[in-house]
Amino acid sequence: MSAQQILKVFVTRRIPQEGMKILQKAGLCNLSVWDSDEPVPRAELLKGVAGAHGILCLLSDKIDTEVLDAAGPNLKVISTLSVGFDHLAIDEIKKRGIRVGYTPDVLTDATAELTVALLLATARRLPEGVEEVKNGGWSTWKPLWLCGYGLSGSTVGVIGLGRIGLAIARRLKPFGVKRLLYTGRQPKPQAQEVDGEYVPLDTLVSESDFVVVSCSLTPDTQGLCDKTFFSKMKKTSIFINTSRGAVVNQEDLFEALSSGQIAAAGLDVTTPEPLPTAHPLLTLKNCVVLPHIGSATYSTRGVMSELTANNLLAGLTGSEMPSELKM
Repeated sequence: MSAQQILKVFVTRRIPQEGMKILQKAGLCNLSVWDSDEPVPRAELLKGVAGAHGILCLLSDKIDTEVLDAAGPNLKVISTLSVGFDHLAIDEIKKRGIRVGYTPDVLTDATAELTVALLLATARRLPEGVEEVKNGGWSTWKPLWLCGYGLSGSTVGVIGLGRIGLAIARRLKPFGVKRLLYTGRQPKPQAQEVDGEYVPLDTLVSESDFVVVSCSLTPDTQGLCDKTFFSKMKKTSIFINTSRGAVVNQEDLFEALSSGQIAAAGLDVTTPEPLPTAHPLLTLKNCVVLPHIGSATYSTRGVMSELTANNLLAGLTGSEMPSELKM
């Protein structure tokens, strides 16, 4: 136990107390925390990980070869408070035999709820409506003013019917969706639950009234939603992305939105994050951008924090992780 007590852990951000309490109570490690709600500066990250046996990080922390070298040979485990892991240099981490913990499943419901909320807000033009009330633009009832698009009788296409994609589909079906299309590497047995039709990407894009992106970021999906993609969508269709910002070519999206090629878009993820306030997408009324809050419920963030802490402790002690990334 005495050897375990000197294990050094660097925590790159202030995290929900649920996780910190678990780490403190375990008494296995010497915790060093970047005690801020803001990301740790690169220089402080490199300094903080020196000699660490474990790193607890967030999506905003790029854990690359430089960080791994700065940590040195003691590093046993990296536990990320996220379901995504494209901020981690996976090949290099695997080569060094370092274990990785992450937080799938626990944020599925919260992200699916947010996706549906974003879709409805975008399709029914809620942010525009709120703004009109505030700025005096609401004068009288007008037959065509602030009209949007409804889900009843519509065709919804989900790109990536994994845990979150399926949870989104489950929530959308009761709105009266007529067809639920999906695409991915292969058909999913669980699609039967939502009467999902497995179709080629081109079919999904051209036939859907709502296109929802819920896939992971891979070399195949990077920049997937580009000029060609948007040109195949209906002019009345709505585009929603709550997966990863890099799946979308934002310049092409801006062109599609400003030219009327598609009706509207709702994004919870962008490239970069945060999106600069002068970004062209933010000048458009038919583009709703949220600050990556898919998992932002108190309960979800608390459970994510607990899982991240338990993954870290398991990695330090060589035991089975509750949720280990298989590399």
